[in-house]
Amino acid sequence: MAQSRPQLGIGLIGSGFMGRAHAFGYTMAPRVFDLPAALDLRLLADVTEDAAAEAAHAFGFARSTGDWRALISDPDIDIVSITAPNALHREMALAAIAAGKHVHCEKPLAPTAAEAAEMAAAAEAAGVKTQVGFNYLCNPMLRLAREMIEAGELGEIRSYRGIHAEDYMADAESPFTFRHDPAGGGALADLGSHALATAEFLLGPIAEVMGDCVTVIDARPDGKGGRRRVEVDDIGRAFLRFASGATGSIEGNWIATGRKMQHDFEVYGSRGALAFSQERFNELRFFSTADAPGRQGFRRIEAGPDHPPYGRFCVAPGHQIGFNDLKAIEMAGFVQAIAGAAPEPFNFRAGERIQMLVETIRRSSRERSWLSVGG
Repeated sequence: MAQSRPQLGIGLIGSGFMGRAHAFGYTMAPRVFDLPAALDLRLLADVTEDAAAEAAHAFGFARSTGDWRALISDPDIDIVSITAPNALHREMALAAIAAGKHVHCEKPLAPTAAEAAEMAAAAEAAGVKTQVGFNYLCNPMLRLAREMIEAGELGEIRSYRGIHAEDYMADAESPFTFRHDPAGGGALADLGSHALATAEFLLGPIAEVMGDCVTVIDARPDGKGGRRRVEVDDIGRAFLRFASGATGSIEGNWIATGRKMQHDFEVYGSRGALAFSQERFNELRFFSTADAPGRQGFRRIEAGPDHPPYGRFCVAPGHQIGFNDLKAIEMAGFVQAIAGAAPEPFNFRAGERIQMLVETIRRSSRERSWLSVGG
């Protein structure tokens, strides 16, 4: 008789955009991957009892609560997923770690690198596994790009350009939100963090930065008939010097009119180049100097079963996977790490690293100078 797998009880804090994505990820992952544990959606917490109950019913959670502390203290919960506003991440994560829970937290991990380091140290001391939500890195096309770079198919890497741009803050009359709170807010932390994570995923550590952070819309409606001052950046940019010797740039921009999901990069080497756009994220474009004159140009590589784990979702190339599939890949990797079958894909230490990069770029912008990362 087959031995039953252990069960992991899932507790989700927050039911907005990312809360929904987490619920989909946990639901889909065990149906796509051979996981070492079964996942049980046990408890969902939100700001009110009614909101929590409605979301729990919609997402398939067994129970609900209006108190996130009750979720963390519940003995039936093994994994706590935090999708609450950024300023609450530290308090919630530390409480969950103290309760012996594994923690998945959306980015930015904490308002400061020091707080992120505190969270990482607490998790390490408690022996729990952690994950930060950078699911764009789970795209098979990004993994292929890194493999091609590491294999030398582009030759010596010379330069890099990355951008994450959207337009959800482009309207000056849209209200002040938690994303405008200096405690973890701003376009650089919210979107530029993805551009930074992708840059280091592909090319390795960034050694130096020169930042430029700009607030374009300096006040927004406060919901009470007045306007509240905005102190965070609407656009965060940085020139980069990688430890490898390559140079480049990144941008995080949430007032990019017309852009809904532009997470793009370009990598230029001595023998070839790569270009990628999240708006067509089942494709990677490759240029090779080895092609004959008159035959050169960027050619499209389409995602398919030859690019794991695409084949677990669809057996046919070119049929495409989607955003929530990337979240399922992320959750599967996290569960593998909890079971001790694989390293943590992007843990709190990695999240601390991204926050340190963000802080260094902001400081560079204020000081108008090149700064060493961590220096």
